[in-house]
Amino acid sequence: MFFDTDCGGVVHNIAYLRFVEIARTLLAEKLGLSLVEMTETQKYPVVVRSEIDYRRAARLGDKLQVEGWLDQLQRVRFWCGFKITRPNDGALIAQCRQTLALIQMPAAKLLSLPPEWDKYRDTAQELA
Repeated sequence: MFFDTDCGGVVHNIAYLRFVEIARTLLAEKLGLSLVEMTETQKYPVVVRSEIDYRRAARLGDKLQVEGWLDQLQRVRFWCGFKITRPNDGALIAQCRQTLALIQMPAAKLLSLPPEWDKYRDTAQELA
């Protein structure tokens, strides 16, 4: 989109985090955390840390593909990985890894990960 670029037609670095946000929302649905369910239970995954490496510039008009996967699980934290590529030439545009935790609102109480996520501990990458 034009609003994602600067006057030279290069995608802004902040736009990639929005792309990751969309992919993370879709991944949350695969994990059983739909937006409706989060609103009803007031349990939300929150980003604790984001690391992003920009590899190549994307330009206005580029079609990009964003892949997201569950990378690692601990008792109260989990990590998601993301890769943004340009399919027409296979270029790796950016890679991102985020640390997240589940909280219960409105108190912002830290929660243990749901027991049903245990099935993902050995197969985290398969959710991609």
